[in-house]
Amino acid sequence: MPMRSIGRGRLSTAPAYLRKRGAATGPNPTDRGKPGTKRHLVVDANGTPLGLTLTSANCHDSRMLAATLDAVPGVRTGRRGRPRRRPVKLHADKGYDHRCCRRECRARSIIPRIARRGIESSEHLGRYRWIVERTLARLARFRRLAIRYERRAVLHLAFTTLACALICHKQVKRFCP
Repeated sequence: MPMRSIGRGRLSTAPAYLRKRGAATGPNPTDRGKPGTKRHLVVDANGTPLGLTLTSANCHDSRMLAATLDAVPGVRTGRRGRPRRRPVKLHADKGYDHRCCRRECRARSIIPRIARRGIESSEHLGRYRWIVERTLARLARFRRLAIRYERRAVLHLAFTTLACALICHKQVKRFCP
């Protein structure tokens, strides 16, 4: 039987594994309400991570679309002019099927390719969705990210960003020998 805590905050006597996981965690609806963090990613056609945001596990995907798109840095292509900051098209699953998501994409001059709930089947989007799932699986291979150990959200974001940088480095080594 786990030991109960006497006190709150820093004066808590509960073991570290019983304390909450810090900010940006929430009850995971798919994992019996355990506290967790959700990763929102924007990747290119090869699975290279471009933009990343973290939220609590109970935050809906559609709320973080604008912040995730704004997290994509500018890319220099060697051409003159301002660097391109956003993708041309955005393929997303049915979790992003809201008017506000389509409006946010069009405001950033991105063509939304979002599957419609109740109308389109998920099979057509699967041609593009597996690339994002593969990148999320690559992030989960880093042991520090499989279970969130950090209580501070900034540290977890730093480790996740470092993992994305390592994935980008492997992509560059593979495509540019």
